[in-house]
Amino acid sequence: MEKHVLLKIFIFIFFMVSFSSCSQPELPFYDQLQKALDENLKNYPVKGTSVAIIMPGGETWLGVSGISHDSVRIKPDMYFAIGSITKNVVAALTFKLAEQGILSLDDALFKWLPSYPKVDSTITIRQLLHHTSGLFMFWDNQKIWDDLIKYRDKMFTPEEILTYLKEPYFPPGRGWRYSNTNYLLLAMIIKRATGSNLSTEFRKYFWEPLNIKNVSLSVEQEIPKNVAHVWGDNFENDGSFRDITFLPRTSHESITYGSSGLFMTAKELAVWCHSLFAGKVLKKTSMDEMSNFNRQGYGLGVHLINRRIAHGVKAYGHGGGNIGTTAYMAYLSVFNVSIVVMINAFHGKCYDSIMEDLIEIVTRHLNQQ
Repeated sequence: MEKHVLLKIFIFIFFMVSFSSCSQPELPFYDQLQKALDENLKNYPVKGTSVAIIMPGGETWLGVSGISHDSVRIKPDMYFAIGSITKNVVAALTFKLAEQGILSLDDALFKWLPSYPKVDSTITIRQLLHHTSGLFMFWDNQKIWDDLIKYRDKMFTPEEILTYLKEPYFPPGRGWRYSNTNYLLLAMIIKRATGSNLSTEFRKYFWEPLNIKNVSLSVEQEIPKNVAHVWGDNFENDGSFRDITFLPRTSHESITYGSSGLFMTAKELAVWCHSLFAGKVLKKTSMDEMSNFNRQGYGLGVHLINRRIAHGVKAYGHGGGNIGTTAYMAYLSVFNVSIVVMINAFHGKCYDSIMEDLIEIVTRHLNQQ
C-alpha cells in the first residue's frame, strides 16, 4: 500500500512539473532576442554588444546589451570597427568597377601596378579576390607587429607594408590561403583605376545610393567620435584586458587599407548586408561569381557561415576583427533575413555564440508563422 501511494505521489509531481513547464508562455520574439544578448555577455569576458536584424518585410530590430565603458551603456548609434568585413565591401566595389568596364577580373597586376619584391605580377584580380594568389600574409611577419608597436603614430604606406612580405605560400592559382595582402593590392588597384580613393568610391557607388551615412574608412577618414570603447591588450600579448580606446592606433589603422579599415554602426552594416545579398547592389552574374565558394567555404569576398552556427540553414556573409572589436554579418537567403553582431572585444567565441542563438530564434519564429 505504501509503495502504491508513493507511486501516485511521484506521478502527480511529474505531471504538475510537466504542466508547469509547458504552461509557461514563450517570451515574445524580441524579448527572446534581447535575452540571448544578455545571457551571452554573462558567459564571456565581453563588455558590450550591438546587434541589428532586418526581417523579410524590412522591419529592423536593433538590440544592445552591456557597456561601452564605466557606466556608459552601449547605444545603437555607436560605431564599431568591422575588421575584415571590409573585404566584402572592397570585393563588391571591384565587381562594380568590372561591371562599369573600368577594370576586368582577369587583369593581371602588371596592368595596374609596378612590380614589387615577392609579388608575382601575373597574379590576376580574381585571384586576389579569391585568396588564390599565394601571396604571403604580411601580418604573419612578426617584424611588422614589432614596428607597429614601436612606431604607433606612424602612417605606413601600402608600399612600405609590402616590404614585409616573405616568399609566397604557393604559385598563383595553385592553392588557397587567406591573406590581407590580396586586399591591400586590390585597394591600390582601385585607386589607380579610378584616379580616386576607396572612401570616395564607396560613397559614390554604395553609401549614397543606399542612404548609408554612419560609416568611415579609418585610413582616409577620421575614426568617428561616437565609437564604442574597445577592450583588450592592443596586440601586446600581455594577458591584460583593459580599455584601450585612446591608445595610439595610427600605425595599425594604416595597414588595414582595403582589408579591415571600415567603421560602421550595426544598423548601417545590416543595411549593407541586406542590400548586397538581396541583389540591390550588383548584377546577378556578379553575385553568382562572388558566391562561387571553394572547399574552404570562401567565395570572392564572402564566405559561407559555419553550418553549426547557422543551424543547417544556408547563410553567408563575413566576419572580422580589429583592435578590441569583433563583428559578424550573415544573410539567411531562404528567409531573406540579415543579422549583424558587433562586440567591443576581440573574442570570436562570443560573437559566434550570439550569432548562433539569434539565427536559431529568428528561424524558429519564421517557421512558426
